[in-house]
Amino acid sequence: MTTLKITIGRGDQLEQETIDRIRAAEAGKELADDQPVLNFDSYRTLSRFLSDRNLELLETITREQPGSIREAARLVDRDYREVHRNLSELEDLGLIHFEGGEPGKAKRPVVEYDDIEVAIPLGPDEESAAA
Repeated sequence: MTTLKITIGRGDQLEQETIDRIRAAEAGKELADDQPVLNFDSYRTLSRFLSDRNLELLETITREQPGSIREAARLVDRDYREVHRNLSELEDLGLIHFEGGEPGKAKRPVVEYDDIEVAIPLGPDEESAAA
């Protein structure tokens, strides 16, 4: 089981480390600490990601394993374009990937993680503590 840890406000360094870790995990490289971390810079960005619609989409893809974006849109009863845009954003974050997509074949969305854990620090982070 792979769990993605989501944090907020940990700065550029953690964000770059997170991107590097997700790419390493996708490439099958072994990591000393195998829990990938995704950092958001603001509550607004985090809340956009954690929207009901995005979470419903991730859960539906995990549960139903649709064979295409169109099928995923049908399963969540939403417009194809909206679902395509949401899935593209989730792919950019490293939360999903697409299989297939060769000419004449549908792209199948696949969720990368089994669980998502959210950690929101309420005290000062290391960067502001150092200032």
